[in-house]
Amino acid sequence: MRFGDIITAVAAGTVIFIVLYYLLALMFVPTVGTDYGLLVSFVVGMLVASLAVGYVFAGQIRQSRLGSIGRITALIGVVVLFSVMISFAANGYYGAWVDDYLRSNFSTGSWTTMDWLVYGQLVLLSETAIDVVLAVVLSFVGLYAGSMRKVSAKA
Repeated sequence: MRFGDIITAVAAGTVIFIVLYYLLALMFVPTVGTDYGLLVSFVVGMLVASLAVGYVFAGQIRQSRLGSIGRITALIGVVVLFSVMISFAANGYYGAWVDDYLRSNFSTGSWTTMDWLVYGQLVLLSETAIDVVLAVVLSFVGLYAGSMRKVSAKA
């Protein structure tokens, strides 16, 4: 699989994922709540987008299945990493969410400013790591399953 095909596959998967994620979030957030609604939207959106990309690019992936899937998955991980980091930077509410999360789970009465800074960064780092690992695993599974279709000799 050429590098241009990998970029095209990741771009197509990203567009499909974004559309699915927001449509599913509009459906699941009001029904099951914010946390689980966004999680379900992320999981289903990433899996379906990866299945679609694997199905469409099955001919190119079949040449070197694990190598091609690995390269696409690695690039998807990088895209998710940067998108999560940009969303944390662009959205001012994450600071309030982190503060609320830390106050509700820990005794923060004697914390110094440095404690708040360090623990806040650890919460954001763990959220980022969970999102990237989940995206890599789901995209690998989706790409592998999607690329299992029979490809004609002409393709």
